[in-house]
Amino acid sequence: MSATLSPAAETASPPVDALPAKSSSFYTAMRLLPPDRRAAMYAVYAFCRAVDDVADDGGPAPVRAAELDRWRADIDDLYAGRPAPRVQDLVVPIRRYGLLREDFQAVIDGMAMDAFEDIVAPDEATLDLYCDRVASAVGRVSVRIFGIAEKEGIALAHHEGRALQLTNILRDIDEDAERNRLYLPREKLAAIGLTAPTPQAAIDHPRIGEVCIAVAREAEAHYRATWDIIAKCPRKVTKAPRLMAAAYRLYLDAVLARGWEKPRARVKPSKRALLGVVLRHGIV
Repeated sequence: MSATLSPAAETASPPVDALPAKSSSFYTAMRLLPPDRRAAMYAVYAFCRAVDDVADDGGPAPVRAAELDRWRADIDDLYAGRPAPRVQDLVVPIRRYGLLREDFQAVIDGMAMDAFEDIVAPDEATLDLYCDRVASAVGRVSVRIFGIAEKEGIALAHHEGRALQLTNILRDIDEDAERNRLYLPREKLAAIGLTAPTPQAAIDHPRIGEVCIAVAREAEAHYRATWDIIAKCPRKVTKAPRLMAAAYRLYLDAVLARGWEKPRARVKPSKRALLGVVLRHGIV
């Protein structure tokens, strides 16, 4: 990485609209980081948000495809030492923390999976690839910024990324169906007699809870693996992943406690529970 950056840019604050919501667990987790690592994570967040916006709200498919291709080219140019203005904030994090080009490209590839056609009942392998690209790839970037050792960091990104993304899928099944998306795996739907369902038909099925519980069990296994890896790492480098894992586990527990009968209220852990997570994991 041969790109250069002016001293002023190294300490510049990201624009307000590029920051996560202050009410989010991600924002809280990032606030626990030292300033240079926090700034790096905000730059990564801004990149992920930008490409996600293309996938979700970037207009007709050909327009989205062209814009994602421009993002791919910008990442290639960034690593070739020719950063475009919109990726300039990534220059220092990449140089300082050894962030890998292929992880940024994987994030774009994950967004592309959503951009060109609605995902409806993917097979297990495709769902796992999707989770890897949109969640674990971000994790692989993040663990380098956090300062976690390579072996443990890659394993942590694998398991925590999948745990968080599966939790998101279970939390958002109704909202996703409204957008004609269904991320529950084809094989598990077939087990309850659904072979080619529409998203709405699937989530209205009287046995959909069986599918969701099966996915939740996989998420729980990834959470267990996440905590096993975290236990092997120094606490000072795992503040953010500990907080994220604990906060998202509250969401998983909440959807399991709510159940799957309609109408399904959107779950949100209590402020007291979230504060407890911050107090337990926000102090080394």
